[in-house]
Amino acid sequence: MPTSEFTFSEKESILMEICRVLKKTNAIELGTFKLSNGRITPYYIDLRAIPSFPDAFVKVTEIFVNAVKSEIGIENFDRIAGIPTAGLPLSAIVAYSLKKPFIYVRQKQKLKGRERRVEGVIMPGDRVLLIDDLVTTGLSLKKSALAVRAEGGLVSEAFVLLDREEGGEERLKKIGVKLHSVLKIREVAEKLYEMNAIGEDEMKVILSQVRAKKV
Repeated sequence: MPTSEFTFSEKESILMEICRVLKKTNAIELGTFKLSNGRITPYYIDLRAIPSFPDAFVKVTEIFVNAVKSEIGIENFDRIAGIPTAGLPLSAIVAYSLKKPFIYVRQKQKLKGRERRVEGVIMPGDRVLLIDDLVTTGLSLKKSALAVRAEGGLVSEAFVLLDREEGGEERLKKIGVKLHSVLKIREVAEKLYEMNAIGEDEMKVILSQVRAKKV
């Protein structure tokens, strides 16, 4: 069984630590950006830079591993599936730390060799935990869940470091997948403002996207 969820003080410590990492790696930028799904956003979060800072990456992966243990319990899934490309470093390290078999899901089917969407060994009935760095609308995670199910895997939960709160949780719920996140963008934006890492206007820009959820 999973252990109890983090206490308020533990959650606050995690929030502060992650925000320090985001600030150190310049992971959040404001401007006009196009997301992979074609949507335009006034801010962008790039967590791909974190593995380039070993100390920061170690802290993030430790937090993530503890969150998985706390909220899900390692006995409740058989394999970990990473989502390319941003989610691969995190998911691979988590699988290694928890001694779980690792697979990953291609966003497009490979048109040579075995022509599979899911790379790695998966057996019918395996309980698969999806892991990505962040979620926006949840479309990539939905496609990945369906791809794993097509291979015979069972997918009921997904875990991300950061939820941008733009409909991902709702989209996944519709296909029977519960979304877990270490942090939500609303609390991150408010903490970054409290730390003077972003200004009030920047915080409002980020929070305005939360209120504009779309599935």
